[in-house]
This record gives sequence, C-alpha cells and structure tokens, in this order.
Amino acid sequence: MYHHVPVMLKEVMAILAPRAGQKFIDGTLGGGGYTFELAKRVGQTGKVLAIDLDELAIANAADIIKQTGLNNIKLIQGSFGELMDLVPAQFKNVDGIVLDLGLSSAQLDDPRRGFSFLREAPLNMAFGNQAKEKTEVIINRFRAEDLAAILKNYGEERFARSIARQIVAARPLATTSQLLEAIGRGLPAAAKRNGKIHWATRTFQALRIATNDELANLQAVLPQALRLLKPGGRLVVVSFHSLEDRIVKNFFRNEAKDCLCPPAVPVCICDHKRRLKILTAKPLTPGVPEIKNNPRARSAKLRAAEKLKIKS
Repeated sequence: MYHHVPVMLKEVMAILAPRAGQKFIDGTLGGGGYTFELAKRVGQTGKVLAIDLDELAIANAADIIKQTGLNNIKLIQGSFGELMDLVPAQFKNVDGIVLDLGLSSAQLDDPRRGFSFLREAPLNMAFGNQAKEKTEVIINRFRAEDLAAILKNYGEERFARSIARQIVAARPLATTSQLLEAIGRGLPAAAKRNGKIHWATRTFQALRIATNDELANLQAVLPQALRLLKPGGRLVVVSFHSLEDRIVKNFFRNEAKDCLCPPAVPVCICDHKRRLKILTAKPLTPGVPEIKNNPRARSAKLRAAEKLKIKS
C-alpha cells in the first residue's frame, strides 16, 4: 500500500475551506491525504481532480477509491508542469488547488528507487517514467563541472566540486551505497561530523531535483494554477526546500502587485494587474506535535494566496 502522512493537513483544509459541491485540484496526489479529505468534504455534488507523475500513486488511489466508494475523484497520471494540458474542461474554474512538493514516505521507502541513502537501491530518483534525465545517466555521464553545478545550484552544497570529482573518479556507480561512499570521500571529516542534517542529504536532494526537473516544473505550474482558479479560489503550496519556497514566494509577491516595472521606469509600461491576495505573510510551519509524529514534516513551509477578481 502506498503510504504517506499528509503534512499540515489541518492547515491546508482550513485555508481551502472545502464545502459541498465545490471543485478542487490536488496536483501532487502522493498517498492521497489531501485528495481523500477534500473528496469527503465536497461530497457527491463536488469533484476532486488528483494528478501525479508516479504511476504507483495513481494505482494506489484507484484501489482506495474502490474500497471507499469515493467516486467523486478523477485520477490523471502526468506532470503538474503541464497542468493546463492535463485538466479536463470541468476543472478549469476551480475553488482551490493544493501542491505538496515533498516526497512521499512510500517513495522514500521504495527499494526499487534510490531516493534515500539509508537503504541499498538502484540509482533511480525518477518520480515516473517521464523524467528527462535518469539519475544514473547524470551520475555516470555528466562532466565533473556540470555535476558540480547541479550539486551547488540544487543542493546548495559547499563541497560540490570535490564531491563531483570523487563521483567521476568512482564511475561506474550503480547503487545508493556506492554513491554514498563517493560523496563521503569528497567531504572533509569535519563536514561529516558537524551539521544538522546528514552529510549526503544535499547531494541526493540535488540529483533528485535534476532528475525530475522539479524547479522548472514548479515555475511552470504556478501561473497555470492561477489561470485555473475562479475568483476567490485559493492556491496552497507546501514546499520542503529553500529554492522551492523562494520560487513560490516570488511568484505570489509579483502577482500581488499592480506593476512589475523596474524602479528606474518613471511610469508603468507593463500593464500588469494584481491577481493575488497573499494569505500567509510568512510561511506556516508544522507544530511540534506534528514534527514529533512525522519527522519528515520538519522542513515544510506552507504558503497560500487567493485569486482576485481583476477590475476591468
């Protein structure tokens, strides 16, 4: 069974405030925590569209639907970066959209995928079969300088160059344990002793982001989500990485302004109209009890905004 504990479920539901007859999109189905809660609250007169790139998440949700009889859910496999192309006509004016950008517990624990360095697995960090670059290709074929750029830009890894050199020197690599050893050789002893997170976390994270083109997909989905919301509809994004959170924060800030012209331009020439009202001045984070029950929630940040009616 595809298991995942939804992060900040209470806060997400409080912001979306689903009611009977409404329509919602969950762009990151995962274990279905948000999807099934939304489906229960909107009732048989409402609808929920759930999207996921991972075929296992879709299959798991289909089984749960059969067991529970929640037949107001439509499942679609695909990348939320192509949201407008995936969404059927009846979901092009919805009351709310939620995106949880984190990995599910099932994905982390899947022995066929190398998301975690805590267990032996093949170097496959793809969410689905549509990933542009398989992890093993990135690790074994990319030039050292290109690999270092991935580790620095996506993982914010201080020792990106030395880690990249060690990965190249250890090729070919086929498993998570082999990758872990190469990372360790690229780090000074002090860096492995000190730190709030495991010393391999940033490298594994960077390779996963690169494999799935995650930041580009996030940048692509936000304006599409805004288009799909009805006036008064709300967008909730839960991120787990500073780069993701920055993209969401900047998008919300820009769409909450009437003008995006540079300060040097004396008169507005962009004709940009404010389209969002930010609902979270600062991102919401999980409380201590939730982090205690679900340690993987500790880095989560929730931002939310409401679509405005544009004045003509």
